[in-house]
Amino acid sequence: MKIASFESLHCDAGWRTFSFLKVTTDDGLVGWSEYTEADGSRGLSAVIQGMAEGLIGLDPRPVQSIDSLLYVRQVQAPNGVNQRAIAAIENALLDIKGKALGVPVYELFGGPVRTRIPVYWSHCGTYRVRNHELVGVPPLRNYEDVAALGYEVKARGFKALKTNILPYENGKLVSFGPGFGRTPGHPELNVDRKTLQAVRDTLAAFRSGAGPDMGLHLDVNYHFKTEGFLRVAKAVEPYDMTWLEIDTWDPQSLALIRRQAPCPIASLESVTGRRAFRPFFDAYAADVAIIDVIWNGFLESIKIAAMAEAYEVNCAPHNYYGHLCSAVSAHFCAVVPNFRVMEIDIDSVAWRDELFINAPKIENGDLILPTGPGWGVEVNEAAVRAHPPKGR
Repeated sequence: MKIASFESLHCDAGWRTFSFLKVTTDDGLVGWSEYTEADGSRGLSAVIQGMAEGLIGLDPRPVQSIDSLLYVRQVQAPNGVNQRAIAAIENALLDIKGKALGVPVYELFGGPVRTRIPVYWSHCGTYRVRNHELVGVPPLRNYEDVAALGYEVKARGFKALKTNILPYENGKLVSFGPGFGRTPGHPELNVDRKTLQAVRDTLAAFRSGAGPDMGLHLDVNYHFKTEGFLRVAKAVEPYDMTWLEIDTWDPQSLALIRRQAPCPIASLESVTGRRAFRPFFDAYAADVAIIDVIWNGFLESIKIAAMAEAYEVNCAPHNYYGHLCSAVSAHFCAVVPNFRVMEIDIDSVAWRDELFINAPKIENGDLILPTGPGWGVEVNEAAVRAHPPKGR
């Protein structure tokens, strides 16, 4: 068996583009991975194709050997886009290997520790504020609507949700994203009383609608600096948070926040590679290590999780993509002992399910681990090609 070709496919996913890597062998076996060119990864497809050129004609099954070869070829510019390209190739090759052996990928790594994966409804409310037309639902107009959404999450069997700050301005709810340059406040990233009140109002509404047993997470991304994160942490105290999620590149700052916060701190979703994770673990900076399996690759992700376990830290995947990414993340959650909970987007464009032949199933707040060979989720290539991406 030899690698014959690599092809990148892209399709419209509303406010983003879903991207897929298709790897075909000379005997017709196809392996798939999903990736994204958003979030600092513009040009990733070209990087993937550049790396892939040197792999044509190789046996795809010794995945660790290929992964190590790709890493050493980028050793002068590790992590970042290069790591994300390696991850896309590696994840597709694991799909091929599982299919060649007729087993799910998790069987290649000792079998599953768990076959039902607890999930939390991510970006809960966020997409309904800024993209409700594409989701196909009414907009969230006020905090009463937020409370009603909290009740809906509970009624649909979910045991946890994660939201973002949803300020109320000029008679409506709006999104908040200064850390990404999407709304005012960058580059200073200062916090003010109005924003802190929005934090309280958003969480109070969700807690009111979802009830006292709902796991409640708040993601504040890169929107503040250390002082601001500390003030947000103080503001969330009354709402019995499962975690406050923070992004920062300074391990000591994050450790300071963790020591003073009234709830667990989750972080590290943007970090790639064990060497980059290590300073955060050495600083005991986070209660939960968030690992993006799509950006790190499956092999590197389980090594990071093993390293986290030595520091008594549990892991949760960063997962806000399509159903194939959810399957890859579910395999990760299945094989690592130190698992916390899995992120998943429930709200998406109406045609997301069409892009996959067999989307993962969610039952009573748990994702049911796919059992088919490889990742257990197949891309519907015709449907992907029928939804060409749009410039946004």
